[in-house]
Amino acid sequence: MASPKASTVEIGGITLHLSVPDATDQSWIGQDAILHQLLACWLVVDPTDRPLSPRIIGQPGIGKTTLAMAAARLRKQALYINQCTADTRPEDLLVTPVLAESGKIAYHASPLVSAMITGSVCVLDEGNRMNEKSWASLAPLLDHRRYVESVVAGVTIHAHPEFRCCVTMNEDESTYEVPDYILSRLQPTLTLGFPDRDDELAILRYHLPFASADLLALTVEFLQKAHELKLDFSPRDGINILRFAIKRMSQDSKHPLSRDDAWREALLCVLGEEAVDLENLARRKRRAMGGQHAPMGLGDLFFTPGDPLHPDADDYDDEDEDEDDEL
Repeated sequence: MASPKASTVEIGGITLHLSVPDATDQSWIGQDAILHQLLACWLVVDPTDRPLSPRIIGQPGIGKTTLAMAAARLRKQALYINQCTADTRPEDLLVTPVLAESGKIAYHASPLVSAMITGSVCVLDEGNRMNEKSWASLAPLLDHRRYVESVVAGVTIHAHPEFRCCVTMNEDESTYEVPDYILSRLQPTLTLGFPDRDDELAILRYHLPFASADLLALTVEFLQKAHELKLDFSPRDGINILRFAIKRMSQDSKHPLSRDDAWREALLCVLGEEAVDLENLARRKRRAMGGQHAPMGLGDLFFTPGDPLHPDADDYDDEDEDEDDEL
């Protein structure tokens, strides 16, 4: 994979110190369609064409960054990751001044700018955690202009023709609303869903080749049930459960924990007590989201939720009984 050979470059009379590309080696397992979609976004089919900068959305821990890593590797390009946070400033995204040992100001290029200069791939990870001011500094990069302006260094930096970019976004409440003028530049939207049973097993086995088959099967069954119930537990959660369970089983050779005890303890420590009863957790989540058990149908138009004549009356009765049991 190509990587920058020089640690510094000069642009407009300013020396920029480049960031180091990410060296993580990750394989992509399953869901080939979205990988092909991302690679298509980065194609250039005519001298007047330009690559797209898609946004990849999905739940945390589902593999959005890994997807971009795999695409960069297939293109044989170096990969830079710019981690976005709520306090990311424009200079964090572009060029940051640093006081060197000599007492002079040294200018350090962000991973994004380093990718622009070297013709590499950059992932703006969790981009919807950034505020509008930071996004505004990237507007000219994400359209036909393909450049950024660093006020701190006083230079305009144009993107290399081979520069490619994508943005990952988590679907949770701890994020900002991205301005429409930015969203119109981050197209298309690629949605990454949960893997199916075989792919999820392969993902866990890839990360934990030393895990026993029974532990892997136990974890996959748990994750697949969670996916069916629309709960947000991800392959990353499964990996963490397995890692901790295996460590606990290996900790005391004289009095080792059983497989089931170690796995349950790991589940409690990683995901909390609510994860022990997925059905109940799913019901609680539905009530927290407004109490709707399913998309409204004809029965909802003519009957109140508690009416015994409601077509879904049995479902309501079951939930009422569960609430009584909890009390």
